[in-house]
Amino acid sequence: MKALFIGGTGTISTAVVKRLAEDPNWEIWLLNRGNRKADLPEGVRTITADIRDEQDAARKLEGLFFDTVCEFIGFTQEDVERDHRLFRGKTRQYIYISSASAYHKPAAGYVITEGTTLANPHWEYSRNKIACEDFLMRKYREEGFPVTIVRPSHTYDERSIPVGIHGKNGSWQVIRRMLEGKPVIIQGDGSSLWTLTFNTDFAVGFTGLMGNPHAIGEAFHITGDETLTWDQIHAAIADALGVPLHAYHVASEYLAEAGRPYGYDLEGSLLGDKAVSVVFDNGKLKRAVPDMRTSVRFDQGVRKALAYILAHPEECQREDPEFDAWCDRVIAALEASKSLLRG
Repeated sequence: MKALFIGGTGTISTAVVKRLAEDPNWEIWLLNRGNRKADLPEGVRTITADIRDEQDAARKLEGLFFDTVCEFIGFTQEDVERDHRLFRGKTRQYIYISSASAYHKPAAGYVITEGTTLANPHWEYSRNKIACEDFLMRKYREEGFPVTIVRPSHTYDERSIPVGIHGKNGSWQVIRRMLEGKPVIIQGDGSSLWTLTFNTDFAVGFTGLMGNPHAIGEAFHITGDETLTWDQIHAAIADALGVPLHAYHVASEYLAEAGRPYGYDLEGSLLGDKAVSVVFDNGKLKRAVPDMRTSVRFDQGVRKALAYILAHPEECQREDPEFDAWCDRVIAALEASKSLLRG
């Protein structure tokens, strides 16, 4: 069988490509701009192209047919409309990577199934994903376009540490604040529930859907089974670093307003996602992919990630003094307001 990955070198897709490369039944192709070839498994074929240049992509794809096409970098309806034109009649399955942030925030109940309403008034990113899903499912109903929708939640790998709030350079500055004994901002009171998935676990679910006839015309979220509070998540990071956690809890609404002048979209990432408790019912996925399970607990995954990050400072330790100063200002402002109220 032949698979095409559009993208194929990101946090999620890299793990999927590596797992699939171990299966002799699959021939793997990647279509991307060719910027990250070093991590590719042996035998992976590449088509160097920018998918946004539709004419060039069509020319390079001419005469090729794929059992499964996997779209990892489609963010707007225009992206999937282009893919529909490129791959209609040229694949047996088109897997679109949507997002679990598309589920209604907050949902009527905190346990999320694939039938939970899709709506997110706080985040344009999620609304665009919903529009993509709507277009693709309409094409499935109207003409049989063989779509499968996949909704990841918070997936991480050895090069990243999941935190609730970070600046424009990723999570390293939060880790550094922990190492320096500084307070770390956690949204809300730290008790909201969240699900984290290591990318190799995600790859089990994803590859199990590839070429699976029970996945056509269906949507699946792919997440782990471990649910933690945000306080537990940050405490696990601090514990892996061997330092105490100095948590500083701040209301998500306050953070959204405080971040706006500095270009931090915390309304989307918090009110539209991380501030809301979610627990995923993975029953539908496990019926389609019986091998799916959580094999990397967060306390294990975070140690893997920290070992890599601390050993690769140039790649992973991107300092963010602007975010660090913003955290200090938010904390100072709240402490000043407490002093004022105490008289």
